[in-house]
Amino acid sequence: MAEKSPDPSGSSARRCPALSPGERLQPSASGSSKWVRLNVGGTYFLTTRQTLCRDPKSFLYRLCQADPDLDSDKDETGAYLIDRDPTYFGPVLNYLRHGKLVLNRGLAEEGVLEEAEFYNITSLIKLVKDKIRERDCKTAQLPVKHVYRVLQCQEEELTQMVSTMSDGWKFEQLVSIGSSYNYGNEDQAEFLCVVSKELHNQSYGTNSEPSEKAKILQEQGSRM
Repeated sequence: MAEKSPDPSGSSARRCPALSPGERLQPSASGSSKWVRLNVGGTYFLTTRQTLCRDPKSFLYRLCQADPDLDSDKDETGAYLIDRDPTYFGPVLNYLRHGKLVLNRGLAEEGVLEEAEFYNITSLIKLVKDKIRERDCKTAQLPVKHVYRVLQCQEEELTQMVSTMSDGWKFEQLVSIGSSYNYGNEDQAEFLCVVSKELHNQSYGTNSEPSEKAKILQEQGSRM
């Protein structure tokens, strides 16, 4: 249960007010309180011991058992202090609650994996690694797409234009379109230069197939 609002980690629990030292959660008759309060990177979470003890090999299980080898401090409200990113603790806590990995938009699997490894939650580590492997496999299988551009330039500009191409653009075809004007006693030839770039599965909003004009210029250039 997180206290900050809005909670970027996606935790759906209610917000709980800070407790004064006199209002700290009191142990039940059985010897320990059902609820546990955590201060993760400045954000408060309220959950049950049962949830935190899902994985008996995890850091959170040892925290609930008051492991003497675990150096854990508490803040003035009695919450356990954990110096980790609260944004990614939300998905970890929700996984312990219902056994499913749910990520809000903008959160990366690698971030959850980092936290799962820190808390030593073995089942979550395996699940996240499988999802990363599946994601990368799908990305690798997607066909490489290209975007084409046709640039018009004069003869004296050709060398500079080709040598300064960057950001993944590469030269494809050069088509002469004759002389455009006379400069002094010399005719200045003009060219159409076809360049291309791989999209690498990104969405640019540009047609990834070569335009009809680019195709015609490529055919003309191949016959020259």
